[in-house]
Formats: sequence, structure tokens, C-alpha cells
Amino acid sequence: MRHIGPIKVLIVDDSPLVRSILSRELSSHEGISVIGGAKDPYEARELIIQFRPDVIVLDIEMPRMDGLTFLRKLRVHYPVPVIMCSGVAPASSRAALEAIESGAVDVVAKPTTGGRDAMRRLGEELADKIRAAAIAMSHRPAIPASASAKPSSFRKAGLDPSRYLIALGASTGGTEAIHKFLQHVPADFPPIAIVQHMPEGFTASFAGRLDQLSLPRVSEAADGDVLRPGQALLARGGIQMSVRLVAQTRRISLGTRELVNRHCPSVDVLFDSVASVVGRQAVGVLLTGMGADGARGLLKMRQAGALTFAQNRESCVVYGMPKEAVENGAAQATAPPQRIPQLIVEKLRDQQQGTGRKRPATATQL
Repeated sequence: MRHIGPIKVLIVDDSPLVRSILSRELSSHEGISVIGGAKDPYEARELIIQFRPDVIVLDIEMPRMDGLTFLRKLRVHYPVPVIMCSGVAPASSRAALEAIESGAVDVVAKPTTGGRDAMRRLGEELADKIRAAAIAMSHRPAIPASASAKPSSFRKAGLDPSRYLIALGASTGGTEAIHKFLQHVPADFPPIAIVQHMPEGFTASFAGRLDQLSLPRVSEAADGDVLRPGQALLARGGIQMSVRLVAQTRRISLGTRELVNRHCPSVDVLFDSVASVVGRQAVGVLLTGMGADGARGLLKMRQAGALTFAQNRESCVVYGMPKEAVENGAAQATAPPQRIPQLIVEKLRDQQQGTGRKRPATATQL
């Protein structure tokens, strides 16, 4: 699905300098039209009535009304896609994550150093996210009643969680999708390595939030961390993450800050390493997101014998990365994120018992 015509963008930020720079940078991108800038939500309201923007870029901290409060009002009266533009201080990053839970599509971080080059990179990142936001589904699919129960214990299914590794990747809309996935993971699940496209400085807060809401322990990954059952490790923003084998022990390896598929961390970097190191004992899961990051790596995982899933179209905020994985033959099955953990248990149990059907060449909807 494509957005028809130029994407009309409204920038809401109390800093005249930030408004001016973002307007200039975004206006240089084809297909994006900045229709105005507002110093606070009250001024933004008048511009919304006048221009009906397609996407709003919204600051967190503003006088008279903060961005989070304004977002919640927008969701009721003008449910347009919103991208939060936040500082990287812990309080700001927590507020940005709360904004995503309240309906924001994505978040970008204001650079603290780097001058003109940093703002140019921010403009490029923001332009990509604006394009994704413009085609994002405005609804948030409800969890089906059939998927509301926690899956059965991994060990009670006759499976050894230390034998397997789950590799999961997501982008736009992924914070909610990962949350739904982990809500339906039992405490004795195999270790989970996660890449979510997220700015540096935000992943620690996101991991902490997930840890409060999930049975597995969730933390931001550190170099050399051992991948243990009942634990999920989230890639740190701004550095590539892979899996390596050290004395027959699977560990996290943090690498360069080089962009891969225009992302750091990149899902493909994680999936490629898992395909090589873990092979048939891995499970790959690719969730909602714009672009194709992870689709090629998921195909490598399938070719190495891993079990592979992609999020289904109906539950995606942006059906981009999973669509690529379905079309290139990487995904064996598609399902909503909250359904996938139980499917993993069932498929691995069938595989172990030798009762699994021959894997189809194309993805099946589950």
C-alpha cells in the first residue's frame, strides 16, 4: 500500500531552531511536504484544522501541554499517525515509550552532538519513519480470545529450552508486537535475542518496561552475555548485535556501529549469525516494520534448517519486513505475534516427535 500524493507533515516543537532545521531537512526529501510548524499543542490545533496533516512529528517536552497529553487528545479527536521526537535522557526515553503505548507509531532521538551532519542524519531517519507512518494501519488489532491464554510450559511439552534459540526482529510497530509476543511466552522458554529498530539511549528503558510485563527476564544485551533459557536480551541501540559460540556456549557479541540496511542494530546481522552458529536449533521470528531488514537473514535461517515465522498482514502496523519474508520464501508460517510462542512449542514438539508435516514452500497462515 502506498500513500497517494505528498505526505503532509506538521512539526510540533517548542524550539524555533529545531522546527526550522527539521522543516528544511524534511522538505529536501521527495514526497514529503512540511505544511507548518507549531511551538505548542494549542498552536498545532489551529494548523491541524487548517491543513489536515497526514503525519505529525511531536516533541515530548513543551510548555502549556506536554507531547504525551497532546497525543492522547489527538487519538480521540484526530487519530493521525504521530512520530515522537524526544531527547535521550532517561525520563524522556521513558515518556517516548509511554507515548508509543498510547498510540504513537514510532520515535526518533534528537542528537546531542554532531552538528549539521547529525541533523541531516536525523532528517533521513525521520523521512523514512514518516513514509512508514503514512501507510501505517491506524487500528491496533485486538488479541483474539483463542490467543489470550499463556502457552504451556516448554519443558512439559517434552522440550529442552537450553537446546534452542529464538531470534526476533522488528521495526515500526514492533514495540507493541514484541510486548504481545513476550506476554505469551512461558518462563521456561528458550533464550530470545531481539533486535528492535530503536534509537540509542531508548533500548534500556524499553527492556526495563518489557521486563516488568513479561515472565522471561528481559534486559539490554551486553557483550559476552550468555543466552540462557527464560531470558530475553534486547540489542542496544546504535551497535550491531550477533550471536557467537565460545567453548560451546552461545553468547552475545556486540560489533560495529556501521549501518546495515540503513539500520544499527540490523535484524539481518542477528539472523545471519544465528543461521551460522545455531542452524536447525534456531527459530526466527520477523515482526512488523517498514522495508526489508531481516527478510534475507530469515531466509538464511530457513535454509540452515531453522523454524521461521513472520507476522501476518492483518496484525501488522506496517506490513513491510514480514511481506518481504513471505515473498522471498523465508517464512514458513504467518501469525499474529501473540500466537507465535504457542506455535513454536507445537512445531518444535512435532518436529522432535517426528510427527511434523513436510514444510511447505510457501508460508501458511496460522
